[in-house]
Amino acid sequence: MAIQSVGVVGAGQMGNGIAHVFAVAGYDVLLSDVSRDALDKAVALIDKNLDRQVSREKISAEDKAAAMGRIRTTMTIADLGASDLVIEAATEREAVKHEIFAQLLPHLKPTTILTSNTSSISITRLASRTDRPEKFMGFHFMNPVPVMQLVELIRGIATDDETYQALLAVVEKLGKTSATAEDFPAFIVNRILMPMINEAVYTLYEGVGSVKSIDLAMKLGTNHPMGPLELADFIGLDTCLAIMNVLHDGLADTKYRPCPLLTKYVEAGWLGRKTGRGFYDYRGDTPVPTR
Repeated sequence: MAIQSVGVVGAGQMGNGIAHVFAVAGYDVLLSDVSRDALDKAVALIDKNLDRQVSREKISAEDKAAAMGRIRTTMTIADLGASDLVIEAATEREAVKHEIFAQLLPHLKPTTILTSNTSSISITRLASRTDRPEKFMGFHFMNPVPVMQLVELIRGIATDDETYQALLAVVEKLGKTSATAEDFPAFIVNRILMPMINEAVYTLYEGVGSVKSIDLAMKLGTNHPMGPLELADFIGLDTCLAIMNVLHDGLADTKYRPCPLLTKYVEAGWLGRKTGRGFYDYRGDTPVPTR
């Protein structure tokens, strides 16, 4: 199953990173979004990140020019229909993903592999609403995509082996490493990571430690490159809450109950770096803890 052209739905933080690595690896990429502004910002960011790779001698200036030449954009989702592989990288809301797939399906080739970059939602359930559950998989990249080496591959109950092998080969061509996860809520990485972040928020909520002391303790005490609250701000507190809700609803275990303080921050619109405030306030020259 030869894959040469790739369609990416969503030009946000994950979508632009996915477009970046596929273009560098030699794939023709069509990036789609409902917002022209989002598409323009994504292309500008890819250009900037490629410049950084050139300056660090990770790629050559010629490689960068070739990669940028492989990226096209569109606001019409039907244009992705001719792609060999489509990667949905929209917001982590199941209803939105179902709507995207519904819009795509009438335009896809019979051989097109359909995937989702979801970090927690059931692949089997997403696939069941399409016309090709056997050609549907979870294709979960880590953030930031150009830097992180892991890709989680998640097979739904109906995914066939040909599709799985094709995506294994794609991950290898990208120069990344795959980990295969079963289709259970949040898969591997977020099944382990998000409860740790949620527990850090509980530690803050219960007054065990301040934002600064919690992050410092985990960075220096366990050698984590980022503290859990700093990491939550980087990921987005709305995304963290959404994944905790998927775990809580899907596994029906109280140990996955989202911390009320996490919910409160999301209700306030303090979602982390992307909104300027979360567990830290990013509006000044240096981040300042908000509690």
